[in-house]
Amino acid sequence: MTRALPLRPAVRGLVIDEDNHVLMVRLVFDNGAFWVLPGGGIDLGEDHITALHRELAEETGLVGASIGAPVWERTHFFTLVDSGGTEWAGQTETVYLVRTHRFEPAPHFSAEQLLAENLHEHKWWTIDEIASYVGSDHFAPPSIAEHLHHIVQHGVPTTPFVISQTS
Repeated sequence: MTRALPLRPAVRGLVIDEDNHVLMVRLVFDNGAFWVLPGGGIDLGEDHITALHRELAEETGLVGASIGAPVWERTHFFTLVDSGGTEWAGQTETVYLVRTHRFEPAPHFSAEQLLAENLHEHKWWTIDEIASYVGSDHFAPPSIAEHLHHIVQHGVPTTPFVISQTS
């Protein structure tokens, strides 16, 4: 009898500055490059907020951010083997709103550590730039511009959006 692989619990920060620009990180894999919100897996014993503070510091250098309410939950199915050798069927991410002043990313991780995490670049995007992007990179989730428009125009949803995707 085979046992199904679990989903890795993860958190991401929807980091938005005072001009509604969104900070994203570019992850590069064998199957392509993806612009995603900063964040990652929750370590054993961490709660969501502690994990998000750690991830934001590691990936962007943002420390002491005020973490707001969750805005969406996303389940993404893909094969993943983490640095500890654990195999996952994908991950379930909770995305939290993080309003901040614009800053120049200065990750606490070294360049080598970032590359080991497949992180190659940081960029502040306008929502319109995301919506009209026509390059070879992908955004995750693909519908992110719609969700960003809704959050900027209407505020944090009472109940987080639920997003599920298979690849």
